[in-house]
Amino acid sequence: MNVPIATRSRLNEWLGLIRFSHTIFALPFAALATAMAFSTPMAGGNRPEFRLQDIVGILLCTVFARSAAMAFNRIVDSDIDAGNPRTAQRHVPAGILARRDVWIFTLVCGLGFIGSTALFLPNDVPLMASIPVLLFLCGYSFAKRFTSAAHLWLGAALSLSPLCAWIAIRGPESIMNPSDLVAPLILAASVAAWVTGFDIIYACQDAEYDVTVGLNSIPAKFGVAGALKIAAACHGVMLVLLACLPWFAGEVGLGWLFWAALIVIAALVLRQHSIVKPDDLGRVNQAFFDTNAAISVTLLVVGVIDCFWIK
Repeated sequence: MNVPIATRSRLNEWLGLIRFSHTIFALPFAALATAMAFSTPMAGGNRPEFRLQDIVGILLCTVFARSAAMAFNRIVDSDIDAGNPRTAQRHVPAGILARRDVWIFTLVCGLGFIGSTALFLPNDVPLMASIPVLLFLCGYSFAKRFTSAAHLWLGAALSLSPLCAWIAIRGPESIMNPSDLVAPLILAASVAAWVTGFDIIYACQDAEYDVTVGLNSIPAKFGVAGALKIAAACHGVMLVLLACLPWFAGEVGLGWLFWAALIVIAALVLRQHSIVKPDDLGRVNQAFFDTNAAISVTLLVVGVIDCFWIK
């Protein structure tokens, strides 16, 4: 079936609004946590029941939550984006998409996220937590106005994806047993450190503008050179946490393949920092998207193989 060019163009605009391709940063970690959750015995010795609706629920929740938060961010930041030459052509400030339509899109995605959590019933924890989680995700959009820790807020927001996926699969019993949450918490913390680091790198492009208009960011506060060092430290923490994950994963089965992948991921991190210099930010987008996509997909593929096939 041929889709009219105008329709395809409009769809591309909406996908561009929410940077849909960047979903690859969050979804693999939710999927990895899902694989770990299914392959790890519960306290009674049995593994969680595999239900297709849970898989669909995690996919829909991840896409809807991220889409709602991104669209909301584009609305809240539209005035800031309009004054920044790098972002002035984004969809809302440039008038490519009407603000009213983006608000409707945000509301629909938010309701879609809340509704999708019903797929996990009778586990009602995701449904009860859906609104607080959504508020936290959207709250990031205001963070840069009052704290330089906005990058950490974004990291914490994305780190919810593996933790929420774990709880969605394993239910209230997991919350009642703190030892059951150690592995997903370590994975979530590694995601937080990873995202914080690469968001700092990305924000280096706007350091001068942030200073001019009084916005808070690590590059604005510490300069580009200092920000890159902080980003490198965040990524060092990420690698340490990932190295700790097999020790706390219990019967998940993360073994030699995971360790091999960790070496590859460390090499990718080093490459990311080698191509971005304080006096040369021309390859930030390459460091941001290509490298991070490779990291997330590598960890997902290797983790799933280690959890199910090798074990």
